[in-house]
Amino acid sequence: MSRIKLVLVDDHRMVREGLKNFIADNPDFEIVAEAENGLDCLDQLKSVDVDIVLTDLNMPQMDGLELTKALKEQYPEIKVIALTMMGDSQHIKQMLAEGALGYLFKNCDQDELTIAVKKVYNGDTYYAPEVTQIILNSIRRVKSKPEPRVVADMPLTDREKEVLHLILKEHTNQEIGAKLFISVRTVDAHKLNLLDKTGCKNVAGLVLYAIE
Repeated sequence: MSRIKLVLVDDHRMVREGLKNFIADNPDFEIVAEAENGLDCLDQLKSVDVDIVLTDLNMPQMDGLELTKALKEQYPEIKVIALTMMGDSQHIKQMLAEGALGYLFKNCDQDELTIAVKKVYNGDTYYAPEVTQIILNSIRRVKSKPEPRVVADMPLTDREKEVLHLILKEHTNQEIGAKLFISVRTVDAHKLNLLDKTGCKNVAGLVLYAIE
């Protein structure tokens, strides 16, 4: 497997140095650039080949959310993982809605970071266990019933519901196929149907849809 090319984006140099120490011993990863904010990151992407951007959220000039939006428009092939201390539901939902495929907290250990990067690189998602709990807690605190999501009037099939449930549990396409005794190509077809029926733009949107 070719090495996964990473960019580290954080306005604190000590954090970037710590991440480099985390990643240095892993032969599957290569840090190709580091940046102190979103604008710096976009500038460096003009000259480097990148697979994944690991970004903080709270940064000067251009924060992680704005960077994620810009990446979706300018470099849609680059995947984004949020690596932050910000654990409020609003920031989490905003990052997922903009297409971040991973959300980690800075107190994660080396093993969790490695798992997250590899899963996201392979087209899946990874959210720290606390992330789902934070979103669920925020939903429980909402007293009034939220406005229903506007979707096409097409009910999900039982198989699509099974696939959606396994997506929420962060299973890979291969794992979903094995559990449901279907091919990976069929899993992809069900995901496309789910995106079409729910009006979601990506897998992160499906996760939010399933939680809601």
